[in-house]
Amino acid sequence: MIAGDNIILERDSEGYRSLFTFGEAGRMGVARETAFLGHDGVGGVFAVLLEDAPQDFGPTREQLQRIYKNEAPLPGKTAEVRTDLRSILMQGMVSEKVAGRLAQAKSLMYWHSRHRFCSNCGVETTTAAAGWKRVCAACKSEHFPRTDPVVIMLAVSGDKCLLGRQPRFPKGMFSALAGFVEGGETLEDAVRREIKEEAGISCGKVTYMASQPWPFPCSLMIGCLAEAEDEKITIDVTELDDARWFSRAEALALVDGKLDGFFCPPKMAIAHHLIAAWARGEVA
Repeated sequence: MIAGDNIILERDSEGYRSLFTFGEAGRMGVARETAFLGHDGVGGVFAVLLEDAPQDFGPTREQLQRIYKNEAPLPGKTAEVRTDLRSILMQGMVSEKVAGRLAQAKSLMYWHSRHRFCSNCGVETTTAAAGWKRVCAACKSEHFPRTDPVVIMLAVSGDKCLLGRQPRFPKGMFSALAGFVEGGETLEDAVRREIKEEAGISCGKVTYMASQPWPFPCSLMIGCLAEAEDEKITIDVTELDDARWFSRAEALALVDGKLDGFFCPPKMAIAHHLIAAWARGEVA
């Protein structure tokens, strides 16, 4: 169940449950959109977006500070809990399997909430293909859920890696650089361009490392390693507050939470695992 930017859970004796019958869902609000997510071995699983609950654009800097520092308020003792997906993941309120299902539902319902009208002719569209397509009755255009590719990367030079911080990051948080892939670009070109634009570093060889669906709101994070050709940092202040080189020892302390005054994204984020894999020597 999705209500605006929040996921609806219910606390019970075993923790938090995310699956509700259609009868239970009907008591929570009027469904604007419904989509079939799959079968869990017991029955069909559906995502439901409630009416009159617009999606927002994510948490503020202050909210991110509380979330990343595990200071977000825990839900109270009421049976129904409405909270954002980041807080659910950070606080371990559901299993990894359930978290993946909630992320899928969140991303899909965000797309529905932003694509109610045909981009070709402007007429309101209707859902089809069990919620995985929207169709325009006027011009017959078909519209499908989108995924925005984003490269996220570590530029490395010898025994150092480059990390930066965006203005919206909580104080002390450094992460891998990232940016959207542009039309006509290869992933390698996107990695080199983003590092050059944001930090002024030219890079050569680019190696794919891992990927992660990122439902904030609908991206696919594509993790890479890039070999830096120089180490002189020139920051684009419209993109970054700061950027600096971290030694392997510092990066290891960063992911272990032992570098005074600094921290990196939590384990729910691919950035954490990219930094950790390099710091521990798991990738070249």
